[in-house]
Amino acid sequence: MKANDQSSSTPKSTNNSVQKHIPIKNVKIHGTKNTGKERYKPGDQIYVRRNQGFFQRLRQRMNLVYFAFFLLLPWLQFNGHQAVLFDISEQRFTLWSLTLWPQDLTLLAWLFILGAFLLFFVTTFLGRVWCGYMCPQTVWTFIFIWFEERIEGTANQRRKLDQQEMSANKFIRKFLKHGAWLLFSLLTAMTFAGYFSPMQELFVNVFTLNTSVMMAGILAFFTFATYGNAGWMRETVCMHMCPYARFQSAMFDKDTLTVAYDSARGEGRGARGRKQDHKAMGLGDCIDCNLCVEVCPTGIDIRNGLQYECINCGSCVDACSGVMQKMNYPQGLIRYTTEHELKGKKVHLIRSKLIGYAVLLVVMSTMLVLEIVNRVPLSLDIIRDRTELAKENFNGEIENVYTLKILNMSQTDNTYKLSVKGIENTEWHGKQEVTVEAATVYTLPISISVDPYELKSYMTDITFTVEQIAPEGEAKIEQESRFFNKR
Repeated sequence: MKANDQSSSTPKSTNNSVQKHIPIKNVKIHGTKNTGKERYKPGDQIYVRRNQGFFQRLRQRMNLVYFAFFLLLPWLQFNGHQAVLFDISEQRFTLWSLTLWPQDLTLLAWLFILGAFLLFFVTTFLGRVWCGYMCPQTVWTFIFIWFEERIEGTANQRRKLDQQEMSANKFIRKFLKHGAWLLFSLLTAMTFAGYFSPMQELFVNVFTLNTSVMMAGILAFFTFATYGNAGWMRETVCMHMCPYARFQSAMFDKDTLTVAYDSARGEGRGARGRKQDHKAMGLGDCIDCNLCVEVCPTGIDIRNGLQYECINCGSCVDACSGVMQKMNYPQGLIRYTTEHELKGKKVHLIRSKLIGYAVLLVVMSTMLVLEIVNRVPLSLDIIRDRTELAKENFNGEIENVYTLKILNMSQTDNTYKLSVKGIENTEWHGKQEVTVEAATVYTLPISISVDPYELKSYMTDITFTVEQIAPEGEAKIEQESRFFNKR
């Protein structure tokens, strides 16, 4: 029966060929402590362990500066107005002494392009340090984790609390945590809205329950967006929603500084006593404590190599450095390094890609500065009377009607003188000197009349000029239009 069973279970080969079998090898998944399953799968909750070290102190201080800057900036005043205000309803962006209008969109475009190339330059040189130290998603996530630690305890305590049945203690802790998250999210939403609406007025209206329905909806949206992103989604945003994580590899090269594990020094990993000679035991420096995984905010094992989920925050570096110090081993098993350095090759800090990005940054910064320096804080729009292109007045002169819209783009009240050229002996009907308040549009209806003998054709090109006369300045603008004769 055995022979028959074996022969029946083996597929018959054609042309007397020998059936080849692929050998199967059981592979241990790194970081599992022989559990036979992965430590983290998408959808699993990550309990980030509290960690201390040089890079964590650096990150915390940078996060504090960043958050304080975000929180206080819309409260700053400059010359009697909010220093930074992106007033969409008025189509006016204020940046201290600079007021930008829709006509200045090229300046905003240059700013965004400059910011993008600066990010490319930093990423090529230092990897994803923006993600680990300055990205709002990371900053707010660590702030929310701080609330968790203060209310629910350490990572192990939070894990045990979630595994317990609902009790009064668990309910109170969860209620306090989510309440703190929501209050902090509301503060974030109000601060963010303060960049687009006058901050002082906004806070007064919120606390007196006098906000508009639209503003209340905006605040509710950004409150729950912050609460969801930093409280619930966290690493999901970095791993599956952030486009930067996907295209970062296009900027990396073998000399990019990233967090990496020195496998040549660390393998084979395994537990040992502090006083044991691990080299005699055939072990590397890694004691397989898995602290590098437990402190990682995205739940990855850096020992598996460079992964797009890594945000270069340095948590695993500090955790491993602490373990190496306790074991009296050299630090740097996990460190900021380059692929070339790990392979023992020469590291090229100055390279063609970095030079290219640096040149582009200098060129674009120069063009942005020139654009700002040469910017004239004055704009003129000319609207002709469409009902009647030309008419003959009681003096027998040909008259055209115009509406001039003068935009004072500065932050001071200015007086302007208006004139027209292109036709000899014209007569101006209306004001020729007007005072326009700061950051406002002045509408001026006028008419121009001329003797018909001065007109050589049915249509003549003319030029309106607006020139600042008080306070003394160099703001001057010219705008072309046309003067029509009667047929």
